[in-house]
Amino acid sequence: MTISENSIDYLNAHKGGVQCSSSTGGLLGWSASVSGLAYIMETKGVAEEVFGGSSMDFASESGFETDDGALKLWNKAIEVYNWKVNGVAG
Repeated sequence: MTISENSIDYLNAHKGGVQCSSSTGGLLGWSASVSGLAYIMETKGVAEEVFGGSSMDFASESGFETDDGALKLWNKAIEVYNWKVNGVAG
């Protein structure tokens, strides 16, 4: 997949899901499911470096059960994305 300048490079926990943004293109998508986040990654691309806002570290303040909930969701979605797009198992 070709990574565009509008690919995902910033994350925020929001209402029990993860917002995916681009520093040049704004909000690219939001999902509270692994498959939804993987779809956003597939359709928008993922930058070489992805940064997270402080809400990713304090996800319980944004609708997750635990503070690491948003990061766990993102990491599971990365595994699905890597398998589908790169053929690499997590």
